[in-house]
Amino acid sequence: MSRLRLVITGSEGQVTRALQALAGPDLEVVAFGRETFDLAAEGDATDVFAREKPDVIVNAGAYTAVDKAESERELAFAVNGRGAGRVAQTAAALNVPVIQISTDYVFDGAGQEPWREDDATGPIGAYGASKLAGEEAVRAKTPDHAILRTSWVYAPWGANFVKTMLRLAETRPELRVVADQWGTPTSALDIAEAIVLVARNLAQRPTDANLRGTFHLTSQGETTWADFAREIFAQSLARGGPSATVTSIPGIDYPTPARRPANSRLSTAKLAAVHGARLPHWRESLARVMDALVGAKATPAA
Repeated sequence: MSRLRLVITGSEGQVTRALQALAGPDLEVVAFGRETFDLAAEGDATDVFAREKPDVIVNAGAYTAVDKAESERELAFAVNGRGAGRVAQTAAALNVPVIQISTDYVFDGAGQEPWREDDATGPIGAYGASKLAGEEAVRAKTPDHAILRTSWVYAPWGANFVKTMLRLAETRPELRVVADQWGTPTSALDIAEAIVLVARNLAQRPTDANLRGTFHLTSQGETTWADFAREIFAQSLARGGPSATVTSIPGIDYPTPARRPANSRLSTAKLAAVHGARLPHWRESLARVMDALVGAKATPAA
C-alpha cells in the first residue's frame, strides 16, 4: 500500500495537527471535528466514517481537562470511554484497524521503574479512569486495534507545558515547578510519525496479531517537570527567547483537583521491537519544537 488514508477524530488536538502536517502524496488525512462526529453523542456512526473510505481510523479526540474531569466525570467518560467504544465499533463494521491514543494516567504512578504494557493499571483520577474505560471498550469492540499510551505531550501549537513555560517567562523571572513527578516529555510531531508507521503496518499486514494490542509510545529518556522547564529555558535562551529561573518544589506545594502520577515513565521496548518505532531523546525532540516556537538556534559569530 503506497497511499494511506487516515480518518482521525478530534480536529484541533496536538496530535491531529501534527498528522495533518505530514499529509502528502502518500498520506491522506481527514480530521473530524465535533460538528462531524461528536465523541460524546450516541448512535451508529458507521455512515459518517464510511463516506471517507479510511484505511485506518485514529481516535485522537479526547476529553483532556485533567482537573476539570474530577467535576465533569460523566462527560469525561462519555467522550473518553463510550466515545472510544463507538469509534472502535465503527472500525469493526468497516473492517479497518483502529488506533486508540491513551495515556500514562491509566497507571497509579507508584514505583521507580518504567511501566510495561502488561503491568496492572490503577488510575488515581477521573481522567485516567475514563481513558482506561476507553481502552477496555476498544478491546471489547474489535481485535484489530493498536492502543498507544503516551505522556507529557507538547507541540508548537495548542495548550501545553512548553508553551505555558515560555509565556510565563515573558513576565516572571522565577517559576516554581514540581520536581517529584517523573516522566518523559513527548513531542506530538514524533507521535504523529509513529502513528503513521503503526497505521501502515496494520493496514499492510491485516492478519498479523503481533502488531495488534497495547503499546507505549514516548520519547527516550526521563526527567521531572522542573528539569523539563530548565531545559526549555536553556534552549529558549540559546535562541534569543524568554527564560526564567526554576525553583524546584514538591507536588504537595502545588495542589490540584486531580492527583498526578509520581511515576509516568513508560517502557517503549515493545513498540520498538514489534513496529520498529523508536522516538528520539526528549531533548532532541524539544529542540525541533523550540525551533518552531522561538526560532532556529543562532549560529555563533566566526
